[in-house]
Amino acid sequence: MNGKNFDALQLAARALWEVKTDNFDTYPPELRRIVLEDQVLELQYERALALACGFNFRVGVRSAALESLDRNLDNACNARK
Repeated sequence: MNGKNFDALQLAARALWEVKTDNFDTYPPELRRIVLEDQVLELQYERALALACGFNFRVGVRSAALESLDRNLDNACNARK
């Protein structure tokens, strides 16, 4: 979609999924902050793409660090692994 390959399509729910399997909780604090800020920007962009194409956007995460960083993802980080 617009050059972005999402990790999964849930057709019945019209949802596109992005799955983050990194364990950000194990990163040193400064690196974690930098990486998580980049991830949030990327997820916001991907969410905008999905919504523009008429899909819901869902994120599966392994790390609580990503889930807690940005509440402005409109509950996108709702499928914690």
